[in-house]
Formats: sequence, structure tokens, C-alpha cells
Amino acid sequence: MENDVSKVEAKQDGKKPICGIVMPISSIDGCAETHWEEVKSILVDAIKSADYEANLVSNADDVGVIQKRIVQNLYDNDIVVCDVSCKNANVMFELGLRLAFDKPTIIVVDDKTGFSFDTSPIEHLVYPRDLRYSKIVEFKNKLKEKIIGTMKSAADSNYSPFLKHFGEFRVASIEHSEGSVNDVVLQRLDDMQQTIGRLSFLMRNAEVRQIQDIENDRDRLINNIVRDRIEQYIQEFGISMTDLYNNINNERIRLRRYLERDEDLCRICGSQKRMQKAIDDYVSLF
Repeated sequence: MENDVSKVEAKQDGKKPICGIVMPISSIDGCAETHWEEVKSILVDAIKSADYEANLVSNADDVGVIQKRIVQNLYDNDIVVCDVSCKNANVMFELGLRLAFDKPTIIVVDDKTGFSFDTSPIEHLVYPRDLRYSKIVEFKNKLKEKIIGTMKSAADSNYSPFLKHFGEFRVASIEHSEGSVNDVVLQRLDDMQQTIGRLSFLMRNAEVRQIQDIENDRDRLINNIVRDRIEQYIQEFGISMTDLYNNINNERIRLRRYLERDEDLCRICGSQKRMQKAIDDYVSLF
């Protein structure tokens, strides 16, 4: 993979490096188009604060086939921020293309959307769907730092946002070809589909055990955090473990609400059901 940071530094035209944006733009899951306009504005603010030019991957200076623009921008943009909130099908497909190129990618998601199995090993930055001001300010700062940090990491020749965690792959590339626009687009889409097909096959077959190990590590991490937070809960409310066990049915709701204050724990769990299971697993030890 080319050294993306070097490419950015080598620009001589004075233009800022580009951060692509992949996100929903139409109504989905109760979120109207106006909601996504606000989200886009938030992402653009964070990207600009990191000194990058924000660019929706479907945008282009010339008039042409939109699929060609998207694929080309997914390949060319120095870094891409992808909002997988509501699990829009087009967004997930475009995220798959970007990960197949194995180039710097940041995933963001709102706090009402659960994690997808295939992308759960990748860190997600979470923002509140209600877009409340104080949390959005914090989110924009985190996204800014993540963009800067990710591009610094990309300077390492061994950097890989996804593929190299599962084996050795030859990253797909886009070359300039002679021919009609339609011919080139169809050929590139066919190449991308084949690449994604091979990646999907490997991940769901030859790499199943490794992925399961990741899930097991995640479960252990959740259980360890829940154990620590329950111990804090016991100390804070001045109750004993015996009292907690004997009154677990009464304490269950209050305990869950207490744990939900921990944003990192909520992000890792992905759902109240998973958090409740971790609580039950811990209590069952007594």
C-alpha cells in the first residue's frame, strides 16, 4: 500500500488533503433528510478542524456516472469517514469497498445503532442520535484527533485498518484505462465485487476461528469492565455483595442504569441485552 501520509505531504498545488464522507443522505429509521444534513455539517466541521477538505464521495467536479465517482473517490481520498448509523445498505457497501482498498478509514455511528458483526473489530466513534450539543462538541474533538492520529499511523508501511488483521491480501487498485466510461465503470465494479467476494469467503470460512477469538476477547473485556463497575456500584451505594445477590431482582434496573453511565461500556456492549447478560453472568458466580 502506498504511503498515504507521504502522498499528502508531497502535494505541491497547495490544496488540502481530502477526507471523504460516506453517510446516509435520505430518510431512514425515523431519521429525516434534515437530520442527515445536520450530521453532515458536524462531520464537515470536525474534518475542517483537522485541516482536511471534506468531500462527500458521490461528489465530483465533472459530470459523469455516479457509481464511477463513488468508486474513484473511495480509492483516491486520503482518508474516509464512514457513518454506519441505521446500517444503510449503500453506506455498508461503500465501506466494504474502502476497506478492500485497505486505506485509512474511520467509522462513526450513532448511539441507537448496534454494531455489525463484520466491522465490530474496528473501533467506532459514537455520537448521540439526538445531536445534543455538549456530546457533539466532545464527538467533534474526538473525530478531529482520530483523523490526525490515523494519518500518522498510516505513515507506517505495516499500517492496515482492516485486511492485515486477517491475513495477507493483495490490495485492489484502480488504473487508468482507455475505453468508454460505461465500460470502465462496469469493469471496476466487477473487480470490486470479486475482491469483496474473496474477502467475504475468507473471513466467513478460513478466518472464522480468528474472528471468533475477537468476539471472545470482546466478551471477556465486557465481563471485566462490568465486574469492575459492579464493585464500584457496591462501594458507592454502601451495600454488600450478599445484599446485591439477595436483592438482585430489585437492584437489576438500578444497576443497569448505573452501568449505562459508562459510554465506553455501552459502546462495547452495543445493546442493553448484552449488558444485562454480563450482569447476570457476574451475579451467577455467587
